[in-house]
Amino acid sequence: MQSTTLSAGDPIEARCTKCRKNTDHIIVTMAEESPVKVQCNACSRQHKYRPPTAAKKPAVRKAALNKDAERKEWEDLRPSMNSDKATDYSMTDPYKVKALINHPVFGLGLVQRVVGPQKVEVLFEDGKKTMRCK
Repeated sequence: MQSTTLSAGDPIEARCTKCRKNTDHIIVTMAEESPVKVQCNACSRQHKYRPPTAAKKPAVRKAALNKDAERKEWEDLRPSMNSDKATDYSMTDPYKVKALINHPVFGLGLVQRVVGPQKVEVLFEDGKKTMRCK
């Protein structure tokens, strides 16, 4: 394996402060073994050497992962739900965990947990929703 020593005038990849991306540069000044100042080939700006940044991985949305888990949980719980025992949802009614409710828009839901003094988290077919209650 050959090790190449860098010197002024050599090409190098660096992060350009003006272009705000990794671009090809030319080394202007060196300090011992590392470049100090470089010139961008794209915008011709001279600046302090900054090593190229690693490419960012695309973010996996937590919401997408949660939706799959919620859908699986719904499919597992649905056979045990009796829609005849569901109460119609009202913001003025109190609800307890594992209570079945029937919402006019979201349909049949199961109260998962009490979130606050006047809120419950309900699992519907579309996913979890935070609902007001008494």
